[in-house]
Amino acid sequence: MSATHDAAGPDRLGHLPSYLMTQAARHVHRVVFDRLDSADARGHHYRILAALEEYGPSSQVDLARRCGLDRSDVAATVDALVDRRFVERAPDPADRRRNIITLPRRGRRRLFDLDRMLTEAQDEAFAPLDADERALLTSMLTRLVEYHTRPTSIPAQQQS
Repeated sequence: MSATHDAAGPDRLGHLPSYLMTQAARHVHRVVFDRLDSADARGHHYRILAALEEYGPSSQVDLARRCGLDRSDVAATVDALVDRRFVERAPDPADRRRNIITLPRRGRRRLFDLDRMLTEAQDEAFAPLDADERALLTSMLTRLVEYHTRPTSIPAQQQS
């Protein structure tokens, strides 16, 4: 047995979907992280730019909610994006205590470049799968994520 195979763990782990997903995620994360790093970007940058493009100008609190990020992470990411002129920050005219973040043309170009780069990363990471297999995998992973992130219902006795 090769050292590489030994490093994969005991054979019985290879039959557990949870283990295989973790191993695959580790490799995919490395590919995506390397691509982002080569573009001097981070995943949070992409999330913020994509949310602004999709939802329009937003407060940092709304960005945190829409991106599933901690508010302090959003603040640091917005600071970095403002420094690079990929987003603009201005006081909210309706509430001067908060800022509104907008996506200027330069940020849209950056998002387009990151979209292209992440598409290439997906192609590399999922190279062993054909288009139909990728679509099926995406569908199955979407179902898993939706199942585990759906709001839980409140038991009837607690609703009163």
